[in-house]
Amino acid sequence: MELLDCNCSICAKSGLQHLIVRHQDFALLCGEEALQSYRFGTRAAEHLFCKTCGIKAFYQPRSHPGAWSINFRCLDPGHGLEPKVQSFDGRNWEQARALLDQTARPT
Repeated sequence: MELLDCNCSICAKSGLQHLIVRHQDFALLCGEEALQSYRFGTRAAEHLFCKTCGIKAFYQPRSHPGAWSINFRCLDPGHGLEPKVQSFDGRNWEQARALLDQTARPT
């Protein structure tokens, strides 16, 4: 399993590590009513924050339109996942996104 460690201003400062999971492999079991959406820039990504605590546990990234990005650091202990971390140059998004097509695959 691979995590993306992005250096863009949002991910680097919030410590987000991206676990990419296809939409069909993800189910939000509860708490949907507590989510607040935020979009900026191209408005392609949908950032979802908890209205109660402000944490971004997952969101719809523009880099993977068919998948969610789960913040690996938000997973509870004991999940048994052993990730390999891959750097993602979010400061140079277009070039880095082209490289994802060649290397990263959703979990």
